Amino acid sequence: MVPFLDLKAQYEAIKDELWPAIREVIERTQFILGPAVERFEQNFASYCGAKFCVATGSGTDSLHLALLAAGIGPGDEVITQANTFVATLEAISYCGAKPVLVDVAPPSYAIDTNQVCRAITSRTKAIVPVHLFGQPCDLEAIYGLAEKHNLVVIEDASQAHGAEYHGRRIGSHGIASFSFYPGKNLGGYGEGGGVTCNDARFADRMRRLRNHGSSAKYLHPEIGYNYRMDGIQGAVLDVKLRYLNDWTSARRRIAALYDDLLSVVPKPTVPQYLKHVYHIYPIFVPDRDVLRAKLAEFGVETNVHYPVPCHLQQSYQYLGYSKGSFPYSEHIADSELSLPLYAEMSDEMVRYVTDLIKRYYSST
Repeated sequence: MVPFLDLKAQYEAIKDELWPAIREVIERTQFILGPAVERFEQNFASYCGAKFCVATGSGTDSLHLALLAAGIGPGDEVITQANTFVATLEAISYCGAKPVLVDVAPPSYAIDTNQVCRAITSRTKAIVPVHLFGQPCDLEAIYGLAEKHNLVVIEDASQAHGAEYHGRRIGSHGIASFSFYPGKNLGGYGEGGGVTCNDARFADRMRRLRNHGSSAKYLHPEIGYNYRMDGIQGAVLDVKLRYLNDWTSARRRIAALYDDLLSVVPKPTVPQYLKHVYHIYPIFVPDRDVLRAKLAEFGVETNVHYPVPCHLQQSYQYLGYSKGSFPYSEHIADSELSLPLYAEMSDEMVRYVTDLIKRYYSST
């Protein structure tokens, strides 16, 4: 058996450090926010190269709060990509704003900055580029457009913990929203999220918004939300953060082996000025569902990210897009197959998966 992800193996390697940290939270009865969360916020901000981190209850919470703190509201337009998890659009919708979608572009299949430029209108207030699968977007082009048109950039870095753009980690360039969902490269033991930034006033507003709009106990100058991180999640994430560099190195080594053994299989190209963290290792194959079923017969678990692109979801039909609106996003939805990849995966497992894939195509 080759699981898609093995969180149990990760837990077994670090459990002796996890339990004392969890026990400390329980014994101090600091279950919501508290010192464990504050310690994680400081350490994660430092890891990313940012001045501040504001931890939240989920990745969706963090993106929603970042948009609100940036002043996004009803009547505004926010540009993002069609090929992303629907939570990216949901966060925009929660603000009362309208998601405006653009396609991704080969060979990297990151957001198409030329389409972003053409999508800007007088109502556009923000751009949300998504560092999908752990590969950064072209931030220089995106921030250049934002500066030219006086727009806010809020990076959706839910899958990009530790990724780098021109030598700087994602989270250091401006405002970046992260998810700490259990399956992420840095994941908790429940829901969790956070936003990194370099503006003290922005961070303070996010802290108020996540805590019922409170500036001091029982004082609520604005309507806020219950978007706080649990103390146990902060403790777990702070322990796991110590291992993130090692886990990222292992992911990159495994991805390089996949690259070598599957050199003829179509996949996104990684520009040399980026450092990918391989939250997902995607390949693009026309008979994706048949190959996936064949791999499952031999004990290999795979996944698909994402079989229905956002513009074709029923919940976003009101935006007026249709099949054919974003051909590259639709191509990915129809052909993308996510192969197993996690730090504890052995080279033998990788060779087993790739041998099965090559054997399948040699017989068809």
